[in-house]
Amino acid sequence: MKGYEKYVPYQKIPLAKRNWPNKIVERAPIWCSVDLRDGNQALINPMNIEEKLEFFKLLCDMGFKQIEIGFPSSSEVEYEFCRRLIEEDLIPDDVTIQVLVQAREHLIKKTFDAVKGAKNVILHFYNSTSTLQRKVVFEKDCDGITKIATDAAKLIKSLTDECIGTNITYEYSPESFTGTEPNVSVEICSAVMNALGATKENPVILNLPSTVEMSAPNVFADLIEYFVKHLPDREAAVISLHPHNDRGTGVAAAELGLLAGAQRVEGTLFGNGERTGNLDIVTMGLNMFTQGIDPELDFGGLNKIKSTYERLTKMRVPERQPYAGELVFTAFSGSHQDAINKGCRHMQKSDSPLWEVPYIPIDPADIGRQYEPIIRINSQSGKGGAAFVMNNQFGFDFPKKMHQEFGAIVQKECERTGREISDLEIFNLFDQNYINRACRYTIEGKPYITENDEGRLDIEVVLRNCEKNKDIQLFGSGNGPVDAFFNAIESVFGSGKYEFLSYSQHAIGEGSDSGAVSYSEIKRRTDDRVFFGVGISNNTYHSSIFSVLNAINRAEDTAQSYVGSKAPMRISP
Repeated sequence: MKGYEKYVPYQKIPLAKRNWPNKIVERAPIWCSVDLRDGNQALINPMNIEEKLEFFKLLCDMGFKQIEIGFPSSSEVEYEFCRRLIEEDLIPDDVTIQVLVQAREHLIKKTFDAVKGAKNVILHFYNSTSTLQRKVVFEKDCDGITKIATDAAKLIKSLTDECIGTNITYEYSPESFTGTEPNVSVEICSAVMNALGATKENPVILNLPSTVEMSAPNVFADLIEYFVKHLPDREAAVISLHPHNDRGTGVAAAELGLLAGAQRVEGTLFGNGERTGNLDIVTMGLNMFTQGIDPELDFGGLNKIKSTYERLTKMRVPERQPYAGELVFTAFSGSHQDAINKGCRHMQKSDSPLWEVPYIPIDPADIGRQYEPIIRINSQSGKGGAAFVMNNQFGFDFPKKMHQEFGAIVQKECERTGREISDLEIFNLFDQNYINRACRYTIEGKPYITENDEGRLDIEVVLRNCEKNKDIQLFGSGNGPVDAFFNAIESVFGSGKYEFLSYSQHAIGEGSDSGAVSYSEIKRRTDDRVFFGVGISNNTYHSSIFSVLNAINRAEDTAQSYVGSKAPMRISP
């Protein structure tokens, strides 16, 4: 690929010894949502005031304590939104609104007008400091760029004294921080801190934005650690990050930036923002959650958060978006499905409070997604996937050896249709192949079962040969209903044709509608082929007898062991 020669690699940060690689994130940062400003300005159709009000409430409900509400000096809509929040007392007492402004005198003055009457405000001002912008936009040297920042800081400090009743915190961003020489960033930010009179008791927020993500996350972490180590009066500053996602590593950069000494993170829900977006707070917060760290934000209703976000922004959360995407907890691969199925069974049996399900890094229930299918079926799915669906959606707990037989039936249907098939279609295949299939033999009336003097069960049953329209009276005896029935039907099929292999049963349904479902496994001795049969009845004896007969029917009519998808369904899932 041609053209790569014109790009200059990001320079190595002059850091003699790195401390961040040996650290781990132990607590959540201070979060600041910039959805209503950075996110909103990146929308094709920015939100109106009513939509912004609803989004603001969503952020408050999630637990954000710092929310950048906009750029009130940039337009009347932005100004009016700020005023409405204040005048209608819509800002919770524990929430601080943040307003953005360029380091320009008339815009700063209008911003102070906009926030009058607010209880707590972060006044966030910025100017671009990068080598490139100094060269092609401002045509100023470092002293000239520093003067823009310090002049704005002095004006802001003087206007603060006139803003009675409002608690104002200062925030400064050297815009395009990642494109600025590290020592220059330190010098400019230190000068701003001095101009604002920052102290340990009243620190200034120094927000270090990856306005354009220009390096690998480890290099960004070096840059943050360099800045933290070389900043005078470090305790008089709160180090904040504002990563963008141009390289697709915004979350990773922020996580490493915390290791390097940052305390605060600005971002948006689902990463909305200019170009490839901002840092995704949902992903970063839930990354912490999966590491046993309280993110101090509530993602418990993630589906509602996502639907509100999509409705207000007209943006779509992709199907593979971490945690929130429609398909992120869904497995199509057979090996994945098998491991997930075993993990879910392990969780049901285990007393451990820990989440231990392969391929699923977070319990979907923790973020309100417990009702969505984890396993979905297509032609790539394995034998365990269909069994998982039948168990979790409809309550049928197949014997392990039946998984492969039923999985083959489902896979054949997927290949026939050329698409994913739904849970109901899977149930229909089960019903048509095991319950309501067209059978050669049926039982007329009800089997008559009694216990004899030897403690064994005697059975009397009328078997109908549907092809010949003929009834056959059968008698048998055995240790249980399955054994008795199997012995009775040998007079029809011959004593050596079938071998009974296994049997299992469990309850299905609840209350007065509950019944028993039985699974019988037989082997046809002529070719050693194995067949399963399923029986359902409110009578446990009858359920087991039906399962044996259904297994034999499937063996007798092997050519129809796969029936298709049009037979009527008799029982409800």
